[in-house]
Amino acid sequence: MKGVPLFVHIAIKVSLFFAALLLSWTAAFYLTAAIYSRVGWEPHGLFALIVNAMLGFLIFGFGAAILGRFIRSKEHVFWTELIEAIRRISRGDFHVNIEQSFGEPNGRQRKKHPLHQLVDSINDMAANLKAMEELRQEFISNVSHEIGTPLTSIRGFARALKDDRLDPEQRQRYLTVIEEECARLSKLSDNLLKLAVLDSDRHPFHPAPYRLDKQLTAVILACEPQWEAKNIDMDVYAEAVDIVADEMLMSQVWVNLVHNAVKFTPEGGKISVFLARKGDRAVVRVADTGPGIADADLPRIFERFYKADKSRTRSAGGSGLGLSIAKKIADMHRGSISVRSRPGEGTEFTVALPLRQGK
Repeated sequence: MKGVPLFVHIAIKVSLFFAALLLSWTAAFYLTAAIYSRVGWEPHGLFALIVNAMLGFLIFGFGAAILGRFIRSKEHVFWTELIEAIRRISRGDFHVNIEQSFGEPNGRQRKKHPLHQLVDSINDMAANLKAMEELRQEFISNVSHEIGTPLTSIRGFARALKDDRLDPEQRQRYLTVIEEECARLSKLSDNLLKLAVLDSDRHPFHPAPYRLDKQLTAVILACEPQWEAKNIDMDVYAEAVDIVADEMLMSQVWVNLVHNAVKFTPEGGKISVFLARKGDRAVVRVADTGPGIADADLPRIFERFYKADKSRTRSAGGSGLGLSIAKKIADMHRGSISVRSRPGEGTEFTVALPLRQGK
């Protein structure tokens, strides 16, 4: 019983001991009385007292032996199951769930057993390791897929280039595809490296004061050739906001969000970038008039390699890592990133960051 003082536990156990002993003596008294009545003998009081005491101890001992054998048998099963579960976990089998019952089949005694926290911890550990293993396998599968697709294209077009009958225009087109696929592989490699470093907490984190509005403006201007090529109306409103953050890391967040907006905004669409100070936080919104995201995809949009529209993302050259990187960086700054979208109504990402970083 959690929170109960030790002396209370001792008092309860002593009370149970004497209660069992008293019950044994009572049983011995009535048993000897029945025997004396049947044989018609009235023994001396002292003799009857000694006989009752000895018989009571015998009943108490016999009952304790039976109960002890029962408990030891249950404990043996319990420890065998516990050890086997640990062995399975050590071999990489995380489909482990130790039964919650101990002592009674219905499990009511299990919650009172002092080892229930150990069992619950092992079950939780197995469940967490299982989830991590599933994520690892999914991650490997996604990486293999993302690497395999461009490699297949490169190999196919390289084989086609061996044909001497190709005209210069076709040859140039094939070389362009190979160059684009190589750039895609390079970008995927860079993003994977960034995520690995961010996850390991080895990435240098150097918060320093700077003007967030100037950084946003610089990122938007750097993307100007892309959004001008699609005749996108870029609407920017940025208050003058001083912030303490890692400028290089935050630049990656804005680049990812703005590039995503440009990528998915159709010809002649509109992108809105908004920055304002709200209390002790800076709030940045990047909204586009693209195709939007379905409600079923919104909860998973920040997962690694997750693509709401896989065919559309692939044609645009994405790998599904940009938003994961942005979320990781926002978390490192004790900030948040959220998304609001509906199919056919565009998408809006909101990043909220503290103006100062706590020590």
